[in-house]
Amino acid sequence: MGVKAEETVTFDNYDEFVNDLRAKTRIFMEYDGNEYYLTHTDGYWRAQDCSKLNDKQHFTDCSELVTTLAEFLELPWLAGDKSVKDVYADARFFESIQE
Repeated sequence: MGVKAEETVTFDNYDEFVNDLRAKTRIFMEYDGNEYYLTHTDGYWRAQDCSKLNDKQHFTDCSELVTTLAEFLELPWLAGDKSVKDVYADARFFESIQE
């Protein structure tokens, strides 16, 4: 689990965002007043809700676990039926700083 950087990360386009996430495997995303941690751990891509912690004080999963980044980015888990790809243009992103 990383720590959210203070400054937003900007990307020239969606493909640049995808390449960055593939390389770094984690990023924070703010969308519609909520904060999510998009990450690849234990062989799965997932979104985690930063407002809900489990008993280990880690963010709680809020999406299905999938094995490929492409599948994850098109997985409808936001607002009932939206994917990261759907909301990309309206979301803000922040680097995940590893401690």
